[in-house]
Amino acid sequence: MNPLYAAYAVLSYLVFLASFLYAIGFVGDLAVPKTIDAPAGAGGWVAFLVDAVVLGLFAIQHSVMARPGFKRWWTRWVPVPVERSTYVLFSSLLLCLVFVAWQPLPSPVWDLRGTPAGQVMVVLYALGWGVVLLSTFMISHFELFGLTQAWRRARAQPASDSVFRETFLYRFVRHPIMLGFLIAFWAAPLMTRGRLLFAVLTTGYIILGVRLEERDLLDRLGAVYAGYRARVPMLLPMPWRRARRRTEAVTLR
Repeated sequence: MNPLYAAYAVLSYLVFLASFLYAIGFVGDLAVPKTIDAPAGAGGWVAFLVDAVVLGLFAIQHSVMARPGFKRWWTRWVPVPVERSTYVLFSSLLLCLVFVAWQPLPSPVWDLRGTPAGQVMVVLYALGWGVVLLSTFMISHFELFGLTQAWRRARAQPASDSVFRETFLYRFVRHPIMLGFLIAFWAAPLMTRGRLLFAVLTTGYIILGVRLEERDLLDRLGAVYAGYRARVPMLLPMPWRRARRRTEAVTLR
């Protein structure tokens, strides 16, 4: 059974990787068969409701399956070494459902293509996805996506406790992965009604999701995370606040 865990984890990771790469093209309306703005669909309220429902399904799955209470119940049937991989697989499949079911609303809200501002948006779009990916490696990329857990089980190694670390971007914001998503979702040279709907709904989900995650982290890490939360902003870097605190620290000395 142990090698099967590893194979299942790799398969789940590959599905994630494919959906992640497709998402870059989908949201940016770039080089994939179906994007957030094309091909044109029915439009109107039908499109709005379909888009809201599929994004809601993704948000519910992504949030509910991440909660400790659900994990305790879920692992009665799903082996612990592949619990994370199963979560990753379900999230990736729900994201694929968003790609398939999405109904474009292509009317423009703003169009900055061919302008310096539009070029800045393109750079920010690439930067946002880069921040997402790099931030996963600043914690533990392969553990985040379930490969480490299955690999340890395949080699009969004991599971290790996660250690809280403040690495690079995590010293400036508590959730750089989500910050990267927000940058990518809003950095649009052409902002259509469909992309605006996507950006607004995902932003609302991100804000709610990080609050739920922080509640779990406080329960698990206690004072360590409480101190981190007091020092580091949630999503928006505030370097002036860090500078002020350094000044206050020097003054107190």
